[in-house]
Amino acid sequence: MNEKIIARAGELIAERIGGSQNFCTLAFVDPDGYPHTTTISISKADGIRWLTFCTGTGAKDYIINNCNKASACINSSEYHIALTGTIEQINYPEVKKEMWYDGLKNHFSGWEDPNYCVLKLTTERYNFLVDWENANGSLV
Repeated sequence: MNEKIIARAGELIAERIGGSQNFCTLAFVDPDGYPHTTTISISKADGIRWLTFCTGTGAKDYIINNCNKASACINSSEYHIALTGTIEQINYPEVKKEMWYDGLKNHFSGWEDPNYCVLKLTTERYNFLVDWENANGSLV
């Protein structure tokens, strides 16, 4: 039964990418062990397996280097999708170029900007309410 709900959750995430509602909350653990939550746009996804985000290196770099555990929450009045796993910062030029979109021009000089990076959340666990059905489990 979870396979059907997992597939539907992946479809809902895909619908968010590139749209006006493409954001989610992303939570990290800070170096002092406290939660740090931010709102961020989803850049790309592979179902619920992984999500990527384009952002600045800043505080996120410091947080990720201290603890790579993270969680993303994508929701609306009709569904709730929570993904938990590990996060990494990707600075490979080919990935940064692939993920670049015009909306980032407001924050960075271009895909080569050293302050621009891509974050990738790889899901290990999930918990969601989709089509009024609950599902939770592990991908590892």
